[in-house]
Amino acid sequence: GVVETLLAAAGVTLSAVPDAHLCCGSAGTYSILQRGLAERLLSDKLAALEADGPQLIATANIGCLAHLQTRARVPVRHWIELLDSGG
Repeated sequence: GVVETLLAAAGVTLSAVPDAHLCCGSAGTYSILQRGLAERLLSDKLAALEADGPQLIATANIGCLAHLQTRARVPVRHWIELLDSGG
């Protein structure tokens, strides 16, 4: 997509993520109202995102960013921050 093209042009190396389309469990108030399920979704998402040992995780969704940051072992950034910093 467009975001991937812009990041690649900025020199960012992207990795394919299995089941990238699946929710991280944030989904607005969902992470508060359905905490148990949200935690399972977060664990599954982080396992997929961190499987290849990335230097960081980039996302386009601020809710996902906040949720992923709670347990990620690497920095989580909005993709536009990567463009702003030149990759």
